[in-house]
This record gives sequence, C-alpha cells and structure tokens, in this order.
Amino acid sequence: MQDYLDFAKKNGVELRDSGSCQFCGASTQRGVHECVEIFNLGFPCLDYTKPENHLFRFVCVDAHTLQHSEIHGRWNNHFHLTRQHLIFNYACNWSYKLSPKLSDHLNGYKKDNAEEFLKPPPLLERGKIRTTDVLLHTQTEEETKRWILKWGKEVYAAWCAYHSLVDDIAKGFLSKYEGEIHFIE
Repeated sequence: MQDYLDFAKKNGVELRDSGSCQFCGASTQRGVHECVEIFNLGFPCLDYTKPENHLFRFVCVDAHTLQHSEIHGRWNNHFHLTRQHLIFNYACNWSYKLSPKLSDHLNGYKKDNAEEFLKPPPLLERGKIRTTDVLLHTQTEEETKRWILKWGKEVYAAWCAYHSLVDDIAKGFLSKYEGEIHFIE
C-alpha cells in the first residue's frame, strides 16, 4: 500500500514541511505532515477499539481523506464520499465488514465509468473544521463525537457537486447488500 508521500509524488504535489496544512488549512507547524500525524494518532478522548465508536473512526477517515484528496488514490474520493453519503443520508451504521463490500461495488461501477473523476473543491474550501479543531475543542468522549460528526458533515457539504452522483452509487450498494446493512436508530 502506498503512503501519502508516494501518492503526493505520483500526483505531482510538492508537500510543504512548515506552516499550516496546505490542503485543509489546519493550524499546524509542520504542514500536512503534522495534520496527517494528528489524524493517525486519533483523538485521545475517543477509544476507536470500542465497537460503538467505529462509526466515528469511519467519519474521521472520510473527512480527512476528502480534505486531502491530492495525497490519495484517484478513486478514493468516490469511496469516501459514497460512504459519507450512506452514513449521513441513509443512516447506515457503518461497520468494518461493509468497507470491502463498498470497494467491490465501486470496482463494478468503475468498469462502466473508467474516465469519471470527482474533482475536489478548491484547496482550503473542503470544510472549515480540521483535525486541529477537533483536538483543540474536545475534552470528553461526547464532545469528540460531536466535533467529529460536525467535521464530517462540513466536508461532506463541501463536496455537494457530487451528491447526486454518489447517491446513485449508494442506491446500488443498498440494493445489492440489502439485509446486511444496519441503520442508526
């Protein structure tokens, strides 16, 4: 698996080593590297190993990936935006077993749409909440969950140009895996 440094190089993106994150604008000292580090370490008030917190991990992964599209693979935008759509619009209680199923579903979709590309919103316009905001404003598990959901929804809203496209993908996924998906009550 390639890491973000490899993808940046592959995508012709020069990563800055100082100042704010060049993609999301997070108030960092070491640019995107610090932003990725904060994301990778998670948020101290939230234990992602607990099954009831898995959903928040997925929301974080999707938000961070969509804010930093240039350091990920070309089809990641489809995956992460569709998963956000399934969580926020269809109230899917996402689980680890659903991610490979969504990947498989997207592999089928890609065959008929090989040239499709989801162009990211402009840099610094992919949601106003960033990793540093979640870290700075949370001291309890409940605060962290609220901020993560706000962050995810802001990033999702920034990608509104593609909501109808991913809705079609999501409907196909829901139909294909009906009975295997649980919903948030």
